[in-house]
Amino acid sequence: MLKIIYGLSMAWLLLGCMGPGVDRSDSLIVIDAGHGGHDSGAIGAGLYEKDLVLRIAQKTADAFKDMGYNVYLTRDNDRFIKLSGRTKIADRKDAKVFISIHANAIANKSRFTKAEGIETYFLQKTRDAKSQRIAARENAAVLQGADALSKNVIIDSVLNGPKIIESNKLAIDVQNKIMKNVKSHYSDAKNGGVRPAPFYVLVGASRPSILVEVGYITNPKERERLFTSDYQKRIAKGIVAGATRYIDNRKKELGF
Repeated sequence: MLKIIYGLSMAWLLLGCMGPGVDRSDSLIVIDAGHGGHDSGAIGAGLYEKDLVLRIAQKTADAFKDMGYNVYLTRDNDRFIKLSGRTKIADRKDAKVFISIHANAIANKSRFTKAEGIETYFLQKTRDAKSQRIAARENAAVLQGADALSKNVIIDSVLNGPKIIESNKLAIDVQNKIMKNVKSHYSDAKNGGVRPAPFYVLVGASRPSILVEVGYITNPKERERLFTSDYQKRIAKGIVAGATRYIDNRKKELGF
C-alpha cells in the first residue's frame, strides 16, 4: 500500500514539474504552417500540403497552449507569407524556438508507395542528395525566376545562419518524441531521422529553428493517415513534447 501511495506521489510530483502546472508563459513558440494561398505546396490525390500542414499547425498550437506556452502562428488561414518573412516573425516576437511544418512528396510515381517517413530538418548545407532534393522543392516558391548565381547567393547565406548546433539538438528531441507518439499506435510508421538541409524558410533565424516533414502526401498509406485528426494530434503532441524537452534542458544548462 505504501509503495502504491509513494508511486502516485512521485507521478503527481513529476506531472507538476513537467506538465501544464509549470509556468511556461515566458516561453513563446512560433509555429509556421508551410505554403498557403496561391502556393499549394505538394499535391497528392487532389489533396494539398498547405491545408494539411495548417491543420497540424493549429493542433500543435493548441497542444502548446495546453502546456502553458504562449504561441504565435505565422498563418492561421489560407494565405501566403514570403519565406523570408517567416523567421523574421520569430525574431520580432522573440520566440524561444521556430518550428515550420511541411509535408513531403516525390515526383516519381513508381516510388509513391516506397517513399515514406517522418523527418525533421535543421539548417545547414549538405551533400546528401535526398536532403538537397527536398529543400529544392520547398524552396521553389522563393527561388522561382532566380538565376544560378542568385540561387547560390541565397543558399550560401545558410552558412551564416546562427544556432545550428542548438537547432540540431531541438530537431533530435522533436523527431524522437514524434516517433514515440506516432509509433505507439502506428507501429509501422517510418522514422526518416534528423537531417541537415538548406531550407530557405530557416535562413536568418537568430534562434533554434527546425522544419518538420510530417510524411509523404504522395504515399497512399501515409496520406490517408495524415488526413485523420488522430494522426495529426499524435504528431502535434510529439512536437510539443520534443520542444518542451529541449527548452527544459536549455533552461537547466543556460537559463534559456
